[in-house]
Order: sequence, then structure tokens, then C-alpha cells
Amino acid sequence: MRIARIAHNEGLAFAAFEGGQPDGTGATCREISGVPFGKIELTNKSWPIEDVRLLAPILPSKIVAVGRNYADHVQEVFKKGAEHLPPTIFLKPPTAVVGPDAPIRIPEWATNVEFEGELAIVIGRPCKDVKRDDWKSVVMGFTIVNDVSSRDLQFADGQWARAKGLDSFCPLGPFIETNVDSIEIDNLPIKAHLTHEGETQTKQDSNSNQMIKSIPEIVAWVSSAFTLMPGDVICTGSPAGTAEMVPGDTIEIEIPGLGRLSNPVQAYEQ
Repeated sequence: MRIARIAHNEGLAFAAFEGGQPDGTGATCREISGVPFGKIELTNKSWPIEDVRLLAPILPSKIVAVGRNYADHVQEVFKKGAEHLPPTIFLKPPTAVVGPDAPIRIPEWATNVEFEGELAIVIGRPCKDVKRDDWKSVVMGFTIVNDVSSRDLQFADGQWARAKGLDSFCPLGPFIETNVDSIEIDNLPIKAHLTHEGETQTKQDSNSNQMIKSIPEIVAWVSSAFTLMPGDVICTGSPAGTAEMVPGDTIEIEIPGLGRLSNPVQAYEQ
């Protein structure tokens, strides 16, 4: 099932996509009663996807991100081999979350801001100390995340909270795919397309098979540190190919089975 969060002419709702293309185009959005955890019940209300606005598909209590999980990206950003800089965990605040087509707003003091297209895990039930073989029992599904990062702040601060946690620095969406077996997690293409001055270039073109820590390992590792709650998001790390984006650009992250997450880039104005 593909689950989204939508704004429609009567308010806000979680909804299930029915029909349409794999990326959601042409789908009907069928309202979900309440929240999409546990047994999902659908109401009789529905809207064509063209008549609604897609929001971030979930509002997490926390976003737990895995950094340095692709060796080529470690070399690209840190100029050192992954054997010297193993994967690490950091947090992004819930206030960083925005949905599809919402602008990424960059303050003038957050310089050298880059996109990071990633696969994201959405947690479906409270859990702690999950065993690797049990990871599916706690996962609601997968979505796309853009782990936006100000490289200058990242290296100036020495820790990553400000560089990666600014408002709008965590686009999510466009939907959550709850059929976890339909996503080939060990062989999943991940692409990012940057449009700058009218020209679109594919910057990231990698695959989840390059991850240092696998999805089961990530769920076990993260849950050993934090109690995870329904709706929490785990970002699984960025492959190489990240690049600077500036106001006026558009960044689109593409992962098969999860659609495309597109966001314009704007200057932040108080």
C-alpha cells in the first residue's frame, strides 16, 4: 500500500493511493480513518490526486540519520577512506521536515548547501533493541528523504545538528510504501537530478548495494541507542554525487517503487 498525507478541500488526512502509476500519477487518494498504524481502515471519502496537495507523508517525533554509510561519499566529503571514518548516527529535528514541492529555504549564513538523496525507513510501532532478523516487524515502510546539509556549517561546528537540522532541511515523500518486500533494499538505484539555470543534470547515480551498514543492521544499531516510536524516520545514508544547490534550483530524488521527491530551492527571508 502507498500511504500519503494530503491537504484537500475539507482539511488534512492520511490517504491510501488506489490505482494510478507506480509513482502515484493518476491515483485516487482514499481517506484513512485516523492514523496509519496498526490495522488500516479506509473511509468512503476519496479525491483524485490532481485535486489534493501532497504533504510530508509522516510527522516524526525524531529523524535518526546514518552518516558516512557509503564509502564513496565519505571520500567525496571528508577526503578520507571509510576505514578511518566509519558510519555514525546523528539527529535531525522534526521542524526540518517539509513535503513534496515545498521549498528548501537557505539562510544567507548557511553556505555551500548540498542535497543528499537517500532511502528512508519509517517505523511502525514502538521498539527498542530490535534484532537484525526482526527488522521487518517494526518497519511501516520506506520513503525518500533529502538530507540537506550546509557543508561549511558542518565543518565549522564540528558536529552536525545545525548544518543538517535547519528548517526545511529534511524533505520527505512523496509517499510511504508499506509493502517492504516490494522494495529491493539490497539492490535499489538512487538518483538525484539537479536543475540549475534551466539545465537538468543527474548528480547522484548509485545503488543501495554500496551501503556499508545494511537495512537490518541499521534498524538494530539505531534501536540499540534510541526507543523508536511510530512515525519515526531513519535516513540510511547518502551515496556520492552530492553537490551544491542555490536559490532558483530544483532538486529531485528518484528511487524505484518510491516515486520522485522534488523541491525548489529558495533564499530564506525573515
